[in-house]
Parts: sequence; structure tokens; C-alpha cells
Amino acid sequence: MSQQNPSQVIPAPTNLRLKVGASRLGAIDAAAIAKAEAALKSLSGNFDQWLQDEISKLDAARQAVKSNGQTAESMENLYLRAHDLKGLGTTYGYQLITRIAGSLCRLIDEKDKRPTAPMALVDAHIDAIKAAVREGMKTDEHPVGSALVTALERSVKDMGC
Repeated sequence: MSQQNPSQVIPAPTNLRLKVGASRLGAIDAAAIAKAEAALKSLSGNFDQWLQDEISKLDAARQAVKSNGQTAESMENLYLRAHDLKGLGTTYGYQLITRIAGSLCRLIDEKDKRPTAPMALVDAHIDAIKAAVREGMKTDEHPVGSALVTALERSVKDMGC
């Protein structure tokens, strides 16, 4: 007895362009981009203060870990502050901070490993972020900045993160 396949494949029409409008797919509104860039430029005078505020929050989170221990709550707060800097570093003109904060995030990314994360390495990351701002090391093209971030990333990798 042979089995017949009662199902049938009906290809769906691909008329998405007709529904959405071909001009909207892939189109970039140059005026909107120019307006966004102008708005960002007008805010750039505040970047240094905003960056300092974010670093202060990260440092306060570190102090809370030192005061309260590496609890789930204190380490989560530290992670969130590092994650914020990872996202904002480049926006504020410090690609190096984005890399350093990214390395710190990798170190404390897994919640179950946070209580045993080596605080000396956490401190090294935070101190490196502060040094990057203090010394104006914005990119990894800076020789000291490059050596610093490379050493931190290698240490995190050696930890298996």
C-alpha cells in the first residue's frame, strides 16, 4: 500500500514591496540623518560631564561591592554600570572605554560566576577606565591604551570568560 501525501505546498506571494511601498525599503532619509547628527553635535558639550557621571556610578557600584560583598545585588549593579559604559563610551568619544567596559562585562557576565570574580581584575578595569579619561586615551591607537586594554582582555580570556 503506497502512502500518498495529502498535503500541498502553496507558495506565498512575495508582494511585501507593494504593501510597504518600494520607496520605503532601504531608503535613507538624508535630512533626518543630518538633523540627528546636528542634535548629537549640540549635545556633545555635555559628554564630558555625562561620562564622569557614568564613571562615578561605576565607582560607587564598586564601593558597594567592597562594602557589602560580592552579593547578587551588588554585582548586578556593577554589571549594569559597566554595561552602560560599554554602550556609551564610543558615543562620548572614548572607544577605548567601550572596549575596557566590554571586557569587564565579559568578566562578570555570568551571574553564577560573579560571587567569585577576582576583585583585583574588576578594580583593574575600573581604574583603567578612569585612567583613560584622565589621560585622554580615547582609542586603542594610543600606545598605552592599547597595551592596557589588550592586557585586560587577555586576563579575562585566561579566566575562561
